[in-house]
Amino acid sequence: MTIPATLDLNQAMAAFKQSILPLLIVGDIASWDGPVLKEREESIRQATLVLAGQIIALLMHQLSEHPDSQREAKKRTQSSRGFMAASQGKRRLTVLTVGNVSVELKVSYVLGRAPQKRRKGNRKAGQRGASCGQGYYPFLRWLGMEEQVSPLVWSQVAAMGMLSGSFAQATEQLREWGVELSEKRVMRLTYSFGRIGIALTEEWMSQLHQGQLPTGETFRGQRVGLEVDGGRTRLRFNKSGKRRASKRRGYYGDWREPKLFTLFAMDEVGKRLSSVELPIVNEGSFTGVEGFMTLLEMYLVKLGVAHAEQVLLIADGASWIWQRIPVLLERLGLPQERLIEVIDFYHASGHLKAFAEAALMKPKLVQEWFSSARSSLKRGKLPRLLKQMQQMMQQKHSKKRIKAMTTAFNYFNDQSHRFDYARVQAMNLPIGSGAIESLIRQVVNLRLKGNGKFWLPEHAEILLQGRCYWAAGQWNSFCNQILTAKLDAKQSEGVEPDVSHLAAA
Repeated sequence: MTIPATLDLNQAMAAFKQSILPLLIVGDIASWDGPVLKEREESIRQATLVLAGQIIALLMHQLSEHPDSQREAKKRTQSSRGFMAASQGKRRLTVLTVGNVSVELKVSYVLGRAPQKRRKGNRKAGQRGASCGQGYYPFLRWLGMEEQVSPLVWSQVAAMGMLSGSFAQATEQLREWGVELSEKRVMRLTYSFGRIGIALTEEWMSQLHQGQLPTGETFRGQRVGLEVDGGRTRLRFNKSGKRRASKRRGYYGDWREPKLFTLFAMDEVGKRLSSVELPIVNEGSFTGVEGFMTLLEMYLVKLGVAHAEQVLLIADGASWIWQRIPVLLERLGLPQERLIEVIDFYHASGHLKAFAEAALMKPKLVQEWFSSARSSLKRGKLPRLLKQMQQMMQQKHSKKRIKAMTTAFNYFNDQSHRFDYARVQAMNLPIGSGAIESLIRQVVNLRLKGNGKFWLPEHAEILLQGRCYWAAGQWNSFCNQILTAKLDAKQSEGVEPDVSHLAAA
């Protein structure tokens, strides 16, 4: 149950004092123990959250009543006003903030275009008549409260919804914030938050296609790492045709590979840097190779990777990566001599192990040869190793073993320039793709992949993006982009491009 805002600081403080004084009574000292103190702590925290909610509600009320607020809101949301937009006067609505405190605000409402006159004649039952266009509240859009929750609550709900193991778990965790919402509303708020993030990305990619996306300077003169890999998730596709007796259509699920990348600057010892000036960028997509490549290109341009001192590309042996990404980097202006291509050392070791198991019969011999070969590979002695592998292939083996050995041999022989680990290590650069492996586990495996989990493609994209930002340590930046996405960029210094036409109110 929500708590109405008092809109009086003295009254809020008095109510807080009245609720907190009984919690400060010690009483019988023998009755205290850890659980009792924990329970008392929780009661104090909840009372403090209610006070915080009352103060925030008072602040929002004062903002709405300020004589300049409506004019400023109109100016900051000017790009949202369509042709022949019409003001519909002021309306009352409630906004929820922390501590489950709700405040009633009286704010202006605007229709995207002037309402149409109704046609004469009777309408059928349930018919609403001609659409009047989509409306919005300039004040709420300006301050990021269009979902009728405060910006802090909306961003916290989205964080819990995207980062928790489930929406049910997120709903329980939000109660600790004193925010009582149904699981369905937590889900709706999470997805509405994420849709704006997806719309921002689509806007940037649209600018890329139109040649309007400026080349950034973030990675100029930096040593940059780019790691690429994929995961596995089941997507849900609704069936067509008649509904069942349960009123549902049913669905089928397919395994899809979300492709992800992590892009970061490195210091002189090869450690990843993470700061406002040099952020880690994690992103991914379920849209297939072409969609992923467009997404990657957009970020490469946006961050100015072509100006990097060096770019280290680390991935496994997937052919689509090596056929496309080096070509893309060259097309964007990165000189070929600045690109270092490396196949993840641990993936390469797996192929060595497969060769050893096919070539040798005894487990002890397999392990001995594998350890020696792995060391040779790491120390840059691939030519000698390939010669040794050829000699082993000439010995008598079954067709099945010969096939397995040939596959492993070709893996190294056909792309030998990507196994120069000695040179890479001498430059204090990593030879493993641990960053992208960790990202896939955090972003995909711990939330999107699991028994009985089937995601609608749109929802999977939203959670994928949000968790990528979180894993990069960029969640606050992501939230700020969402909360200012629909504002007029010309009127708001430092805000992102307007995407109000993509992310509807």
